[in-house]
Parts: sequence; structure tokens; C-alpha cells
Amino acid sequence: MSHALFWLPLLALFLWLTWAGWNEYQKLEAYKIWAAQFERAKYDIYAVLGQKGRDLTWGLPTRKGAVNLETVSLNDVQTVRLLVNEQPAALASAPSRGKAVLELTCADRAVPIRIPFTEPPLAAKWGQYLQANLQVD
Repeated sequence: MSHALFWLPLLALFLWLTWAGWNEYQKLEAYKIWAAQFERAKYDIYAVLGQKGRDLTWGLPTRKGAVNLETVSLNDVQTVRLLVNEQPAALASAPSRGKAVLELTCADRAVPIRIPFTEPPLAAKWGQYLQANLQVD
């Protein structure tokens, strides 16, 4: 009896890990279908992001696909800024760890757009790419 009580929490942990892995696999499969329409795309646990032409689309990954999608044109973006742990960081020399956010400022929006990333170097690469493609008037 005591052996069964010892193994029961391990069995519960194993079942939870199996479910979490299946859930993440389903998110990745849904992302692959969603990302096929874009020229450039990224997936992580915080957000999906895709670029097609001058339009950026981002949202939350789920098993059924991306939800809460928003789109902005690069023509409307004025600045691109990288924040790591809520502190500004240089795009050229981003830290290797921390919670990264790309912040896009647009003239027609009162609040900046914030796209989360799990890896600051990946956020910095996207930021550099977007910065280089902003329309200069």
C-alpha cells in the first residue's frame, strides 16, 4: 500500500508531462499551418508573429491556431525598441537572457504595440530587420 502511495504522485506527474507535451505539439502544428501564409514568421510560447509584405501580424498561439490577431503596416511604425526585463536594450548587443519585448510605436496608436519574445537575441534580430525596413519619409 505504501508503495502505491509513493508511485501515485509520479504517475500524476508523468500524465501531466504527457499532456503538456501533446498540448505544445498541437500548438506547433497549428502554427505551421498559420505561418505558411507569411514570408517570415516566428513562434514561441508567448506569441506568434508573421510578416507578409509590409504587414506584421501577431497573436497568441493555441492548439486551434493563432488567436487575438492584430495587424499593423510597417508604413505606420515610427520606431522599434527592444526591452529586456522592461529595460531598454540595444538591438545590436542584446543580452542572452531575460524576458524580451519588441515595442513598436505608431502615430495612430496611443499605446505602443508590445510583442513578447522568449529569447532576447531573436527579438533583437527581428528588431534589426524591422528597423531596416521602416519607411523613411
